[in-house]
Amino acid sequence: MEQNQATCCSASRQDFETTKKSDEMDGFPSIRQKKKLRFPEKMVRIEGGSFLMGTDDEDGFSADHEGPVREEYVKPFLVDSYTVTNEEFAQFVKETDYITEAERFGWSFVFFRFIARDIQVEVRQVAATPWWFAVEQAYWHQPEGPDSSIEDRMDHPVIHVSWNDAQAFASWAGKRLPSESDWEFAARGGLVQQKYPWGNELTPNGQHYCNIWQGAFPNTNTLEDGYIGTAPAVSFPQNGFGLYNMAGNVWEWCSDPFAPQNDKESSQENIHRVMRGGSYLCHESYCNRYRVAARTSNTMDSSAGNIGFRCAADIEMEESI
Repeated sequence: MEQNQATCCSASRQDFETTKKSDEMDGFPSIRQKKKLRFPEKMVRIEGGSFLMGTDDEDGFSADHEGPVREEYVKPFLVDSYTVTNEEFAQFVKETDYITEAERFGWSFVFFRFIARDIQVEVRQVAATPWWFAVEQAYWHQPEGPDSSIEDRMDHPVIHVSWNDAQAFASWAGKRLPSESDWEFAARGGLVQQKYPWGNELTPNGQHYCNIWQGAFPNTNTLEDGYIGTAPAVSFPQNGFGLYNMAGNVWEWCSDPFAPQNDKESSQENIHRVMRGGSYLCHESYCNRYRVAARTSNTMDSSAGNIGFRCAADIEMEESI
């Protein structure tokens, strides 16, 4: 499959000429790493080992450098069984007074169907991906802008978090962002070169295993999987390692810079970071990046209504659990 110039994946702050205000953007709060893990009960031990990473499948996007298939080795590690939730992020903000980049910029990207018609703030359309709008005052706590709330979504993935925000949370929680190889090893759940975390069929026996778009993107969602936006972080069947939503729901930040997967050293200064897993906006007709080998990227300061994250930790931290 050829790379789409404009994908549903996410919009980037590079789509707008944005000037950071020095009084708002200079420096981030110092988040000191804890010796003990936060939320240890949600973590799963992954034993690690060698696996076949990437894909040469014709359904892939060659320009995303999904291939070639190659053998990779990962050390044993811990990983969150589900993404960071609104409830967890709220605790982080309460304890640290952290201000996300979306709040500092004053806006974030929202899918057009979620924007109230009578919204009283500036809304700018992204020309390349017209279903994305930059909405003033949209951020993690009011994800569709003013008059929206996470009150009934505390168990959903936190969204509108940048890579920098995710890094800050991970440091506070005594964790880290997963590497891209950690993420794919975990997502595969012990299966070898299967397309999805559960196998090669998208809907085995007619059952939905992930939260993606059904219908005609971007105007008609038939909601066959039960959700138009995010689903709770603990939804759908777990994969073989006991992990939830490694496909669909929200994109998940990884620690790596975005580059050909066999050429990481050439792009250590790359401001684009890897995102994995796809989101509730992915659809086979346009962006089938809910496959385990699929990958995309965004700038480290970008945020949107379909970007979240989960954390990992080095295995020696297990003694803190």
